[in-house]
Amino acid sequence: MRPDGVSSANGPSYASNGSIASPSHKMGLGHALNGQASYNSSNGDLHTNGFQKSSVSPPSYFGHDREEVTRILIQSLYELGYNGAASLLSKESGYQLESPAVATFRGAVLGGRWAEAERILMQSFYPDGSRRAPNSHSGHTPTKERLVLVEHAELNEMLFYLRQQKFLELLEARNLSGALTVLRHELTPLNFDIGRLHALSSLLMCPPEHLHDQAGWDGSINSSRERLLSELSKSISPSVMIPDNRLAVLLDHVKRNQINQCLYHNTATPPSLYSDHMCDREDFPLRIGIELSQHSDEVWYCQFSHDGTKLVTAGRDRGVIIYDTNTFAVLHKLMDHEEGVAHASWSPDDTKLITCSQDKKARVWNVETGRCLLTIKDQRQPVTAAAWAADGESFVTATLDIGSQLSHWSIHGDALYMWQGGFRVQDCAITPDGRRLIAADVEEKIHVYNFITHEEEYCLALKSKPTSVAVSSDSRHMLVNLSQGEIQLIDIDTTDIIRRFEGQKQGSFVIRSTFGGAAENFVISGSEDSRIYVWHKENGTLIETLEGHISGCVNAISWNPTNPGMFASAGDDCLVRM
Repeated sequence: MRPDGVSSANGPSYASNGSIASPSHKMGLGHALNGQASYNSSNGDLHTNGFQKSSVSPPSYFGHDREEVTRILIQSLYELGYNGAASLLSKESGYQLESPAVATFRGAVLGGRWAEAERILMQSFYPDGSRRAPNSHSGHTPTKERLVLVEHAELNEMLFYLRQQKFLELLEARNLSGALTVLRHELTPLNFDIGRLHALSSLLMCPPEHLHDQAGWDGSINSSRERLLSELSKSISPSVMIPDNRLAVLLDHVKRNQINQCLYHNTATPPSLYSDHMCDREDFPLRIGIELSQHSDEVWYCQFSHDGTKLVTAGRDRGVIIYDTNTFAVLHKLMDHEEGVAHASWSPDDTKLITCSQDKKARVWNVETGRCLLTIKDQRQPVTAAAWAADGESFVTATLDIGSQLSHWSIHGDALYMWQGGFRVQDCAITPDGRRLIAADVEEKIHVYNFITHEEEYCLALKSKPTSVAVSSDSRHMLVNLSQGEIQLIDIDTTDIIRRFEGQKQGSFVIRSTFGGAAENFVISGSEDSRIYVWHKENGTLIETLEGHISGCVNAISWNPTNPGMFASAGDDCLVRM
């Protein structure tokens, strides 16, 4: 990731007082404690792995490299603010956190000494002082002045990032002539990332108050230089410059692995590091707690509100029922539709509700009063689904009408846009970040649109008809039910199928699945065999098959977003079960 205002995965390190600092500022790292490992002639690679106390390799630490463990601990102690302990550990172990060259380079970048930073880069790429790759016969710059680079490191890329930071800082200081000089004589000759170069040149005319937004740069000297250093560190060998927050990243991996191995992990609280983690199956929602019988015919849909305080159900009896989830008392029974209601969608703030019916109409309701605010009509086929824009000021309806399969409406009923394409839509969803509209085409396809520009990004062919689509809360993945009895977890950006879930019975009817659990750790689906199927999302294991309803299909499932111990199912037996 580039350093132009976008956080690196490494992240900054922090001193105990909360200010950003680096280990090179906390102790003298400019000199090796007991000698420095030698470098080879090609790229400055270490013959040994860092800076050691003696030439005799110490025993490993329970199978782990002792030097790596120690240096990561030193870094972590600094990040925790225990500077004295870090210094003492470095002295006692004989291991340095960073090589002298890295310490100098870090200080140059964070101090804005751009000429010095560039000199170190040039010496690291061209130790003999020429613009040629080094050879075994050339004289070399002393290793203490050179960085150890990774194999894919590119000089022009690293120089571009340095000079971009210099350019942006000059712009912020309103030194336009200096910024223009950097752009023309330092950035342009690199011939790197021409698109970004053009974007930088446009900033010369940018009003000062809009600079940060248009540049994607927060303007804070300390934090932006820290991000720059984190980006540059990707080209420097971790054997001499450990990625920031390395211990925290490793601990995150440990916790994630424990969660992935725990089939019933259903809490937002991360596992403790003190002991191995395993959730008790008895704490998982496996038993029917409440049975709702207000519907007189098949129940086709159910969904909790975003705050978890309400549940809406809808079905073949034309009724839409809103319940209070604390008492499950009926708040409203909406009977304005003339035929069965197949879908309902809560607005982002839960104050409004859209219902979609086979009567070829969609209605928008005031949740507090139960009053119908708007009716979308004049559709020639059933309205199958609806989705709210992220701001709650507009929504999209989907129909089986080839001429108006996807329509974007304002909250006042004004038609904002009609997508063309000549296909019928069974279900649709807008990603929580508001960027994309996803439509399930009955002709075995998924269409993904840029919701802002309305352009189709791609059309994904499937092996059978999709009956529902759900999007993860982080907008990264979609969950697609296929009529042949398979659920696919798909990466929205890459279209890669991440995982397949099988076991549920499906073939003739619309069956819906969704994400569930405290951190969306599960995939849950209805089935045509009256059962409910629950899979672990990360490993694909079918962990439970529950006897869901008396007979017929379990058509839809909704997991309470604020109470991981509760989900609802809607069935052909006229019941909603909790």
